[in-house]
Amino acid sequence: MRARIGLIGVFVLAVFLGVPSSHAQNRQPTAAEIKLVRDCAENHPDDGKGEEACAFKLVADPCIEKDGSNLGTADCYRIETVIWDAILNENYKELMAALDDKEQAQKLKDMQRAWIAFRDTTCDFYWFKIRGSMSVPMTAACQLRETARRALLLAFLIRV
Repeated sequence: MRARIGLIGVFVLAVFLGVPSSHAQNRQPTAAEIKLVRDCAENHPDDGKGEEACAFKLVADPCIEKDGSNLGTADCYRIETVIWDAILNENYKELMAALDDKEQAQKLKDMQRAWIAFRDTTCDFYWFKIRGSMSVPMTAACQLRETARRALLLAFLIRV
């Protein structure tokens, strides 16, 4: 019983103090949400307006209107991040297939590994700087923003 109370206490403390991006979201994106983001990204392939037009506004913001708590907001950001991550992975595979040689392929791998380290280090800094409950949605928003930006960049590089 005492161990159970200890685990519950740790969970409650983590919820109130905020946790880094490892907090799990409550649901997956719907087919309609996926379509909204994909269609928007496809409509802004090279115009530099994809992030402004597509990120946050179509999925995360309407979701937040339903649950604006810190954890609810973070979950909304994570739901949309799942969509952008799938787009990013598809764009990465398409770009990799379009490259001319092994050196280009290795450079793309190196670039992506460096970007992942950058994204994680940058977004996790919110936790280390703020350490409060606001760090949870701020970290999730950072993950969303950086993932959307990267997905759009890879889409651009496919067409260059």
